[in-house]
Amino acid sequence: MAKCADQSVNDIEDLLGNGDVVRSAPKRHILPKKIAPRNAKTEQKERSADSSSNIPGVQSIYVKTWGCSHNNSDGEYMSGQLAAFGYHITEDAMNADLWLLNSCTVKGPSEDTFRNAISSGQSLNKHLVIAGCVPQGHRDDTSLRSISAVGVQQIDRVVEVVEETLKGHTVRLFGNKKNEEGQKSGGAALDLPKIRKNPLIEILAVNTGCLNQCTYCKTKHARGELGSYPPAQLVARAKQAFTEGVREIWLTSEDLGAYGHDIDVRIPDLLHQLVEVIPEGAMMRLGMTNPPYILEHMEEVAKILNHPRVYSFLHIPVQAGSDAVLEAMRREYTRADFEQLVDYLKEKVPRLTVATDLICGFPTETEEDFKESIALVEKYKFPSLFINQFYPRPGTPAARMKRIPTQEVKNRSRAVSQVFQSYRTYDHQVGERQWVLVTEIAHDKKHLVAHNKSYDQVLLEDVPGLMGKYVQVDITSAGKHYLMAKLVPGSLENAVRLPEPLPQGAVSGAPVQPPRKAQAFSHGWNRRYIPSVLLVLFLAIVIRSCQLIQVPHT
Repeated sequence: MAKCADQSVNDIEDLLGNGDVVRSAPKRHILPKKIAPRNAKTEQKERSADSSSNIPGVQSIYVKTWGCSHNNSDGEYMSGQLAAFGYHITEDAMNADLWLLNSCTVKGPSEDTFRNAISSGQSLNKHLVIAGCVPQGHRDDTSLRSISAVGVQQIDRVVEVVEETLKGHTVRLFGNKKNEEGQKSGGAALDLPKIRKNPLIEILAVNTGCLNQCTYCKTKHARGELGSYPPAQLVARAKQAFTEGVREIWLTSEDLGAYGHDIDVRIPDLLHQLVEVIPEGAMMRLGMTNPPYILEHMEEVAKILNHPRVYSFLHIPVQAGSDAVLEAMRREYTRADFEQLVDYLKEKVPRLTVATDLICGFPTETEEDFKESIALVEKYKFPSLFINQFYPRPGTPAARMKRIPTQEVKNRSRAVSQVFQSYRTYDHQVGERQWVLVTEIAHDKKHLVAHNKSYDQVLLEDVPGLMGKYVQVDITSAGKHYLMAKLVPGSLENAVRLPEPLPQGAVSGAPVQPPRKAQAFSHGWNRRYIPSVLLVLFLAIVIRSCQLIQVPHT
């Protein structure tokens, strides 16, 4: 198993400015493999492999992303840039030349899985580049410092990092992007190439970071303070997505309601501009928002949620039903604030779906506090409830608090799950005729997944030409988490015709690439070898000229 280099590699922003790259020595600690008996065929194959591996942009890259939709958007952008440069993005981890591991730090288990992937890659002698919130939030972690890393606001430079890593160097790029006023921006440019995991869905990050200081949250250490993109850039990206056949836009961020506080723009201003560019037959889904900031705009947000091309859906994480626990978490709102927001929106937005989160076993949570959380679930009967056990994240204030016994935390999580499973929220829709947008293939590979106006999951039999269409269906039955439906006759034939989506794996925003061998030539020779070739030709001409004018001996 290959071990990490012992030498220390400084973060690039600590050493150089102006975009310079820091290189470490090649990894001499990796031992050569045993040499098998050779024959002419083997030698020819190896020569072919060696020649291509020396040309930048022809190797295969395995990209793995964990975590939230924002992190998935970052992964799509990194994949797109690498593919546009000429690298082959592959799902075959074993045969890939390099692994790009895009991490999540919200929970301990997700970070553990990421670190296990690093160990697996090292044992296979894979080139590694890490990205996401773990390396950004753990910049001083000695176990990661000899592995190349891309910071969450440096994803536009992933090609540089990959190139240097394939040469055997270690490169670490961190730091924040700045806007024209010198403030932190939303991040890398939105018009970069990307490969959408689902060609029908554009994940649009409107801002990064947040305004809160929650005591349990590690994401703040990685994403930092609030940085918002200007509305014009977001609208332009949405327009481009729709021209490329996207049917659904997901607005994502660490806190949608906080958008624009740093650039003197309000979230309703952005939303009103975005709905103007959504074509008929397409939809927009609002992202997660914390109560404090969305409370400022309840009336206007309700109007947006009622728009025919916006899902009547909002993810508002409450985290606890007790004011005492909310205060210990520094959530900056009370249970009454949460209820005021939910009650108002449900009154003004018919069939609004409110999704929420609960943390079970926060260190200060008493039995009485926990009962208040249970009562909140029983009152609202949330159709979508994310139940999380408390995990202490290193470096957070909550990690220094005395923990509740693990078994008690599990018992509380189980109790909330039992309440959640005790009610059903979809049965009343059986027999209704609804409009749905079809965007995915179900896990059973037999059905297609659609969503109605409330963003309820609707399953349909797979019919040719149905994917990506906005159609009418009849609801035939309901489960705990889904609705079953049948397509209304004639609905598919009368569906709105929109631009065809990009093929799976195609690069958004990039010109059509030349064939593979031409890519290798253009990226390799144009950038590296043409100067050398020209020098050789020049010397040959000089030598030949000297021979022609040489005076013969008499």
